[in-house]
Amino acid sequence: MALTDTYKMNNGLEIPVVGFGTWQSSNEEAKQAVLWALEAGYRHIDTAQSYKNEEGVGQALKETSVPRDEIFVTTKLHNRWHGYERTKEAIDTSLEKLGIETIDLLLIHWPNPISTRDNWQEMNNESWKAMQEAVEAGKIKSLGVSNFRPHHLKPLLDFATIKPAVNQILLNPSEMQPEVVAFNKEHDIINEAYSPFGTGKIFEVDELKELAEKYGKTVGQVVLRWSLQHNFLPLPKTVTKERVWENADIFDFEIEKSDIKLMDSLTGRAGSATDPDQITF
Repeated sequence: MALTDTYKMNNGLEIPVVGFGTWQSSNEEAKQAVLWALEAGYRHIDTAQSYKNEEGVGQALKETSVPRDEIFVTTKLHNRWHGYERTKEAIDTSLEKLGIETIDLLLIHWPNPISTRDNWQEMNNESWKAMQEAVEAGKIKSLGVSNFRPHHLKPLLDFATIKPAVNQILLNPSEMQPEVVAFNKEHDIINEAYSPFGTGKIFEVDELKELAEKYGKTVGQVVLRWSLQHNFLPLPKTVTKERVWENADIFDFEIEKSDIKLMDSLTGRAGSATDPDQITF
């Protein structure tokens, strides 16, 4: 297994098993980190309209020597741009900022933003209609969602002619979201793991420090390996060059089943997922 290995999505297309996250990175930070990531062997870059760094990611895509067709690019629909017309506009804006002709994967970032709380289901369907049309037009290759729970996914699955290929959710040993993960698996939707380090809190868990010592790895490497052994797709994020390479070095060891079980028992030790029906943005 390597960074260039892929999972097959439900539409037959492939997605690299590890992505490189850019949340909380400025345009300049994102550009530099993505260039380092591509140099380290990552071929899956994750951004979002709300991160306000699509231009930086796009600049890295322009400057790298890695061919565009070898790089998988994900972005996400901003909460304020739900609805048919606004989503159409948002897709074109992302294409322009990223400087690419096709987005490999577009996600609805949150299912129930405060601006559409009274009619979130209808607005998700309207956005999905625009996204499906963009696939037909060649602007997007694959569609997915983020932070969706089963009660958000069910109506979308009933409406969609193109099924969500991915659900990007908070997943790490502190928060495994078993009901969401099981629903995704049942519907052949890949479980993509954002914040695999629990926004840094995971590094303070003593049991994980002990396991890192046991395997001769860092806590981050152990957590990413755990994610892969659960068939999740982790999205490690860093703006430190050393960490970019370190997080890529996770394919030369395997965590024992008993230790996976121990890691699975750490619920709540490094935070938990935000309720998507209670967000205030």
